[in-house]
Amino acid sequence: MAELLKIKSEVEEFKKEYFYRNSQAEENRQREYQAANRIQSWFRACKVRAYLSHLHKKAIIIQRIWRGFTARARFRQMVKAAYFIMKMNFYEEMAIRIQRRWRGFFVRKYIHNYYARKSYLEGLSRKNELVRMELAELELLQKRERDCVEMVKEQTAKVYQAHRLHHLLSTKQCPGVFNSPFRPAPHEMELLLRQVKYQAPARLDSRGRACLMGMLGPTAPSFPRTLGSQWIKTTGTCCSSKPILPPISSKKQQGLFREPGEVWEQRMLCPDLTLRLQTSYTHLEEAQNQLRHKYIRLPTGKL
Repeated sequence: MAELLKIKSEVEEFKKEYFYRNSQAEENRQREYQAANRIQSWFRACKVRAYLSHLHKKAIIIQRIWRGFTARARFRQMVKAAYFIMKMNFYEEMAIRIQRRWRGFFVRKYIHNYYARKSYLEGLSRKNELVRMELAELELLQKRERDCVEMVKEQTAKVYQAHRLHHLLSTKQCPGVFNSPFRPAPHEMELLLRQVKYQAPARLDSRGRACLMGMLGPTAPSFPRTLGSQWIKTTGTCCSSKPILPPISSKKQQGLFREPGEVWEQRMLCPDLTLRLQTSYTHLEEAQNQLRHKYIRLPTGKL
């Protein structure tokens, strides 16, 4: 009996303990759940962070390796491109040198031939010397002609003046103006007056007047520049004819006008061609073309 009572009392205490513990468990269930949930979330977070850190480190390693690989590949491409550019520049420079040498050789041999140009310049210098000599001779001849013409004009003027001053000739009774008794010899004008014979005055045409005045008329012929020119012959003929009185001087034109004879002489004068006009303008190019067609031929015989 005692044991039964003891068992009953223990059963009652067990029930009370069971209900108490169940009530305590129910009271603490939510709090424990939250605590467990927090612990699990923290643990999972730590685990995830550790995993992400691990992945991040591995990604960094992979990226470092990949970037190094791509950088090395790109560097190799850059080295290849730089080497190719350097090689092309070198080849281009060498090609330019070869072309420069070849073009210089070709131009010196076929286009601007040194020896042909030298011979051309030598011939040109000889021609220049000949032209200079001819010009010097022509200048000397023209100077002689001008001196002769001036001398003829002076003689004609003196003869004409002597005809005009024939009344000043000395006589046996009265000496003339040019025959001064204080001179040891008569004046040259006095001698010329003695040589010139007096002739009766006559009417002169324009050409005769020009001859006596020492210049040309408007219808005078051209002036060939020789010592035996037609103008000197005409002047000598006019002056050698019987002297007559000079014509009445007409009114001179006002202003800076030259004499008609000088204008006519300048108009009828043939111009002297210079060396530049005597030589063709394209003479050098023509000579080069002739040399090129003469020496440049292909193996087939065609130009």
